[in-house]
Amino acid sequence: MARLDGRKIAVLCTDGVEQVELARPWKALEDAGAEPVLVSLEDGEILAFQHLDHGDRFHVDAKVSDVSDEEFDGLLIPGGVANPDRLRMDAGAVRFVKDFFSAGKPVASICHGPWMLVEADVVAGRTVTSWPSLQTDIRNAGGTWVDAEVVRDGDLVTSRKPDDLDAFCARMVEVFEGHAEESRRERGRNDRVTEASLESFPASDPPSYSP
Repeated sequence: MARLDGRKIAVLCTDGVEQVELARPWKALEDAGAEPVLVSLEDGEILAFQHLDHGDRFHVDAKVSDVSDEEFDGLLIPGGVANPDRLRMDAGAVRFVKDFFSAGKPVASICHGPWMLVEADVVAGRTVTSWPSLQTDIRNAGGTWVDAEVVRDGDLVTSRKPDDLDAFCARMVEVFEGHAEESRRERGRNDRVTEASLESFPASDPPSYSP
């Protein structure tokens, strides 16, 4: 089983998030050892929906204006029609999403969540799935839309709807774990390079740079 021990994953959502698309991936992340952090537009609580009915309230851990992608190892964007529609009107939330792509960090999004990917202008040249009503927006933004339960394009994972959650959660954790392992290997390589560089100089002749 993939493990995400010690990894912090931002979960970006607001009022109108589809409850099952928040709760199920959240549990999958916790079960894999990750620390999901609910990031939203305001402090307090958000109201989830169960399709068209009110669902439960969920505590907000951090305002998007107070955090950056540098604090997290990955990003999850759940769906719900109103959720990304509200988020994409907030410049800080859009920038937050874009920053994960700029940093090469993994992102997972389901259902209407990929609306935020369109708004962040990160779908061009990518293959993406979503709730079918988004397909024209994705194509107009330069992406390739496909009808599949889960799609991986590099470090981006997308799915269509709640019925796809089993496949979505499994692939999300797999991609987040793979990125975490690559990060650990990269840190190990950097450590070895630093150690080798330092060992190449005698104690009386230290390197001219700070590692």
